[in-house]
Amino acid sequence: MPQFRPVPVTDALAHELLTEYFSYRAETFPTPSGYVTTFPTPEQFEPPRGVFMIVEGPGSALGCGGIRQLDEGRFEVKHLWVRPDGRSAGLGRKILGELERQARHWEATELVLDTNESLAAAGGLYRSSGFDPCEPYNDNPNATTWYRKSLS
Repeated sequence: MPQFRPVPVTDALAHELLTEYFSYRAETFPTPSGYVTTFPTPEQFEPPRGVFMIVEGPGSALGCGGIRQLDEGRFEVKHLWVRPDGRSAGLGRKILGELERQARHWEATELVLDTNESLAAAGGLYRSSGFDPCEPYNDNPNATTWYRKSLS
């Protein structure tokens, strides 16, 4: 049974997972301009304005993800990553569910996120989890698709 643990984004294990995530995205990014890496700033992921979670299985970290508050009631899902050895077991859905649970605890009324269309499995996860495509809410150079989910 995976265990969720909130950690600062500066935590060594969080940094390791984020580095893997950004490296993977840079290696697989579909456009010639390349992936723009931006490590999260710690204050954006400190309760109650945000949280960064690591999910651990027996003996190892399997993935991570976070939420950060953009506006009152509106939180953004960021850096959802599952290591290859944790995939195909519904772990991404569990992380997303835990982040949504935390957002609801903080009385969020909406979750938003952005992704790249090349991440087909991620897009499928978001749509099947109740997220709908929406207009861009940021200028993320890596994003091609934006989603929102009403929590009210």
